Amino acid sequence: MKKLCVGVDVGEKELAVAYWDQDEPVFIGTYINTHDGYQAIRREIEELLEADAFVHLVMEPTGGYEQPFAHFAVQQGWRVSLPNPLRPKQWAKAMGKRAKTDPQDARNLSHYAFAQDPLPWKPLPAEVQQLGHLLNRQDDLLGMLQQEKNRAHSAEYMVNPHQAVSKDMAESISTLEQRIGVIQEAIKEHLKANPHLCKQKKLLLTVSGIGERNVLYILVALHGWGILTEGKGSAKGLVAYLGLDPVPYQSGSSIHRKARISRQGNRPLRSRLYVGALGGVGGNNPLRAFYQRLVGRGKPKKLALVAAARKILVWAWAVFRSNTPFDATRFNHIH
Repeated sequence: MKKLCVGVDVGEKELAVAYWDQDEPVFIGTYINTHDGYQAIRREIEELLEADAFVHLVMEPTGGYEQPFAHFAVQQGWRVSLPNPLRPKQWAKAMGKRAKTDPQDARNLSHYAFAQDPLPWKPLPAEVQQLGHLLNRQDDLLGMLQQEKNRAHSAEYMVNPHQAVSKDMAESISTLEQRIGVIQEAIKEHLKANPHLCKQKKLLLTVSGIGERNVLYILVALHGWGILTEGKGSAKGLVAYLGLDPVPYQSGSSIHRKARISRQGNRPLRSRLYVGALGGVGGNNPLRAFYQRLVGRGKPKKLALVAAARKILVWAWAVFRSNTPFDATRFNHIH
């Protein structure tokens, strides 16, 4: 089946649109990033679309500005891809494309869609999106609270602090703590309103290394991987998707460095998995047994901890897919 490859460079106010025409990109125009603009783009694309073809639209994630049009495009039945911005950029550089303008970026994305055929994107279910939104806001507030506490601690060592500043910081800390409480209560209510999420949370908590501090973040990530791969993704692919896959570095007989993880994808979640592994290997559980086997074979402890974080993710995906509690006799062989 033929496809019409469309590239869209996204800005806060405007969308630059181009398409791939046989052997060269063609710039269509610039449209406002509103529903009226989306309708204008739809009309242009429908005029270009052949009867037996489908639309493959590629955009780079741009701070959320791409989301409204991405959802609109999915509703039209178009195939939508939101690749990691680094990939189209590196590909364009390898192809010798150096110019950097919005129309040129749209042309590059249309060519990238034709040449690389990136994976389709689908929006998460509304309740999972909302859970992710709540978690992100909780993280924002916790970050602000820690900053205020750091400032208050530093102010304790000032020789002549102003009372108004000290009072203001104390009130700010109290307000932030209250706001965090509100969000945390909203998360509890959201889980109650969505029993399937609550059940999935309980199942994931049966995995060694997963606790209350990281379980919901892992749950949202697993839903994302499930949507991206239509539930057929492998554990190995998930590990690479989140940047925990080892990357060997070797050339000839003289260059050989220690393998490191790729560090692609969700950095905060990798940190949570690592902290989960750090706590998990201290208990009497399958994760500790896995960790000790690696250390017993001479692996450095830090490397073994990274491998344990990877194992948590692999087990979590197995539990998520099977919708059953963790069972070491069933899941321990999964890599």
